[in-house]
Amino acid sequence: MSRLVHLGATLAIGLGLSLAAGPADAAKKKKPKVVKTVKKEEKVAPPNAEQKKALAELMGSFTFGMSKDEVIAQLTKQINERYADQIKATSDVYQQDKLRKEKNKEVTVIKQSFAEFNGKKTGWDVSVIDDEFAHNTGEAMLVYWENQGGKNQRRFFFFHEGQLWKMFIAIDTKQLQDDQRNFGFFRGLMEGRYGKGATASGRVVWKVPEFEVQAVDKMAFYGAFGLLIQNPGKLRAIAEIRIANAPATTNKDALIDVIKEKPDGEKVNLDENKDAIDAIISGGK
Repeated sequence: MSRLVHLGATLAIGLGLSLAAGPADAAKKKKPKVVKTVKKEEKVAPPNAEQKKALAELMGSFTFGMSKDEVIAQLTKQINERYADQIKATSDVYQQDKLRKEKNKEVTVIKQSFAEFNGKKTGWDVSVIDDEFAHNTGEAMLVYWENQGGKNQRRFFFFHEGQLWKMFIAIDTKQLQDDQRNFGFFRGLMEGRYGKGATASGRVVWKVPEFEVQAVDKMAFYGAFGLLIQNPGKLRAIAEIRIANAPATTNKDALIDVIKEKPDGEKVNLDENKDAIDAIISGGK
């Protein structure tokens, strides 16, 4: 069962229960006593000098504030250097020409990957990075497939108002054994290198003044783990912009309307009405 259908079914059951309980039933029920619990903030030691250096390596040769063109220029430089060795290693003119074409194609693919999140649906709205951006907030993105030296990962570059403010590295887990393809194992690997991280909203977080790194679990739906590197100085401002530009709340009775339209006794097909359910679940994201 897909996540959408599962969540839709859960929502439908919940609505069914609330519809079955009338005002008289509600009056009989005593108002439950609200018990407030204060969750203690997890305290962990900040990364030491060696761990901070290891975390900084995730930035690569990129710095926050870079423009799209500067990122592309840096990637182009890396690609040129990599192909220069391969071209030099052969005297076959045909092979040299083939390598040059492959090099140019890599750069072209990077340029074509640029996406501006301006309200129009993109292929990334349901993807491994679907919760890393918002529409109509001045955000945009480039993606580069890092598959050299045994790597098989994608690096996403996120821009706000034309400036690089975070990167997301999506790590393929196919190279891991079945018993290693879980977030607990991944967290252990990361903490072995970066030190113990704090847990926040299901993510593992390491903070230093210059940047913040998060280990992200994307196994359930995308079969991947992620490492997020972001500029802590931009978090508050971008969060406020997203809130200010959030789409209007969708009609929460949409699923009820779907149910009402069905003839008596006919079951609601959640797959058939997945658009309405998705709108309720996602809040019109």
